[in-house]
Amino acid sequence: METPAITISNLHMAYRRRLSLRHQEKKPVFKGLSFEVISGETLGIVGTNGAGKSTLLRLIAGILDPDTGTIDRFDNTVSLLSLNLGLDPQLSGVDNAILSAVLLGFSKMEAEKALPSIIEFSELGDAIYEPVKTYSSGMQTRLGFSTALHLKPDILLIDEVLGVGDQRFQQKSSTALIEKITSNQTVILVSHQLPQLERLCTRVLWIEQGKLRRIGPTKEILNEYLDSVSECSR
Repeated sequence: METPAITISNLHMAYRRRLSLRHQEKKPVFKGLSFEVISGETLGIVGTNGAGKSTLLRLIAGILDPDTGTIDRFDNTVSLLSLNLGLDPQLSGVDNAILSAVLLGFSKMEAEKALPSIIEFSELGDAIYEPVKTYSSGMQTRLGFSTALHLKPDILLIDEVLGVGDQRFQQKSSTALIEKITSNQTVILVSHQLPQLERLCTRVLWIEQGKLRRIGPTKEILNEYLDSVSECSR
């Protein structure tokens, strides 16, 4: 029997932009979104720019709150890996790794135990002791991915980072992710690289105009999505 890792029910959310002292504008992002993520699966998310893919990951991670609806995580620990989130530029790589662990619910001792593996995988060398504000975007990605990989959260959320960095590290991170998939790690992956989704994902979720368009087997959904994008571009 399949066990849900996350259940999302009737999710509604809108961004608000203040136009004046008394007036604000609402931009709907989700309009009644509902789906389940199965424990141990790798779920890909596709949709055109502005569909809300990154926002959905932030909602699942608990960084944002929906206006209405529910997100049940069933006491699972969740880690979001994103280029634009999660690292304190003033702290060193080591301190960021420890802080990330504590925020996920791990003890400082558990984080320090994982540090040698994090440092080795990230290949940052002595830079791991330097402030993150001195890092390139590729170095930040390597730190974030290595930390999430070795802290082993129940659910790993990945937002457009596997295509960042040099070719060798891309291959290394993809190989590590495949190992997680085969070890029943629950992963939710946002990527514009459709061949990557086809290679890594069990199922794919397609969101459009704030609603669930389709969810199902990877190849089937990606083919339908590509057909839709082709029609729109004609």
